[in-house]
Order: sequence, then C-alpha cells, then structure tokens
Amino acid sequence: MAKMQIPISLEEFKKRRKPLRDVTKEVAQKMSSIDLFALWITDRVGTIGFFLIILVWTVLWLGWNLLAPKELQFDPPMGFVFWLFISNLIQILLMPLIMVGQNLQGKHADARAENDLEVNIKAEEEIEVILNHLEYQNTILISMLTKLGINPDEALSSRAPRE
Repeated sequence: MAKMQIPISLEEFKKRRKPLRDVTKEVAQKMSSIDLFALWITDRVGTIGFFLIILVWTVLWLGWNLLAPKELQFDPPMGFVFWLFISNLIQILLMPLIMVGQNLQGKHADARAENDLEVNIKAEEEIEVILNHLEYQNTILISMLTKLGINPDEALSSRAPRE
C-alpha cells in the first residue's frame, strides 16, 4: 500500500486562509455623498409610497382643474400644460438619477457575487481538507485491520467470520 501524506492540521489550515470581508461596508466606504444621494433617490422612487404620492398628486391636480369652479382652476382643463410641465420635469430629473443609482446597485451586486465566489472557494477548500483527513483515517483503519490479520472486505460484509 502506498504511503499517504499526513493531512494539514486545522491550525495550519486556519493560518493559510484569508479572513472574510464585509463587501457591503467596503462598497459603502468607496461611495461619495452624491453617490449616496443617487442611491437614496433610487431607493425611494422605486417604492409604492412614491407611486401613491404621484397618483394622489395627479388625481388631485386633474380633479381640481376639471371639477372646481372655472375661477378657481389654475391649469386649463384638457390642456393641463402646467401639470405636463411639472410631470416632465420630474421625469427628466429622476431618470438620470435612477440610472446612476441602478449602476451603483449593480456594482454592489457584482462585488457581492465576487465575494460569494470567494466564500464558495473557501468552503470547497475546507471540504477538501476534511476529505483528506477522512481518507487518511480510512488508510489507518485499513492498515490496523491488515495488521490484525482481518481482511477489510470481510470485516464489512455481513458474512464476516465471528470469533
């Protein structure tokens, strides 16, 4: 039987591995205040709350200018020029901000994915160390059985001779 190399110890394995990183903290530290502002806007605009604010604002605006007495209406019905202007202004300002925020979120997602890969590689290395230890223990057990004059295959079978 070929001589097996003794697997590395747990202490040696722990010395070799790199510590885990907090990717979220690393990404947050690299962001400027304008990046954080863009993320804040992106996070708020993408909520049902923001949608409801826009919906209520639109219903009130259009409702007032359609149903209020003519002398109290401030945006002529069916044209709604002022409402269209404000709506377009909101869209023009929010669109690039949301795109910037989504790009930042994408970079964060990429960093998390890279970190997940590192964690998976570490787990694979740990599993390999465990398998090496098990194989080494198996070799020792087979050697012990052989020295005792017991055939390992017979010891595992149900027909193994009992003494």
